[in-house]
Amino acid sequence: MMDFKLKFEAAKGMFFDRKKVIRAADKATLGVFSKFGAFVRQRAKTSIRKRKKPSAPGQPPSSHTGLLRNFIFFGLDRSKKSVVIGPVLLNQGGKGGAEGSTILPALEYGGQSVVSTRYRRSSNKKLNTKRTIRIQARPFMLPAFETEKEKLPSLWADSIK
Repeated sequence: MMDFKLKFEAAKGMFFDRKKVIRAADKATLGVFSKFGAFVRQRAKTSIRKRKKPSAPGQPPSSHTGLLRNFIFFGLDRSKKSVVIGPVLLNQGGKGGAEGSTILPALEYGGQSVVSTRYRRSSNKKLNTKRTIRIQARPFMLPAFETEKEKLPSLWADSIK
C-alpha cells in the first residue's frame, strides 16, 4: 500500500497544476498588454508634432496647443483581458473649438466635424455660430498600432513563468 502512495505522489508531479498555469498565463497576458499599450501610446504621442501650421492630409495631425499629444492614454481591462489605447475626449468649449465627440474620429479617419465660432459685432452682442467642416484623414493611432503590432511576438516570448 505504501508503495502505491509513493508512486501516486510521484505521478501527480508529472501533471500540470491547471489553476497555476492559468494564473501565470493571465498575469503574462496583462503584462504584455500593458507593455504594448505603453509602446503604442508613446509611438502615437511622438508622431504628433506641436506646431502652428496644420499637417498635410495623411500625416499625423499637428497639436497646436499640445492637448492632443498630452491626452493619449491606455488602460487595461482585467476582466476582458484587453487594452484600450487612444486620446481622451476633451470638452472644447473655448474660442473656435470643434466638438470633441466628432473631431477625434474625423482626424483619424476623415469626415465632418462641427466648429463653433464666437465673435462680437459693433453692437456688443455675442454671436455663436456653428458650421460643419470637412477634415481629411490625419491618422495617428492606427499607424502607431500597426508599427508596434510587429513587436508583439517578441513581447510574448518567455512571458509565462
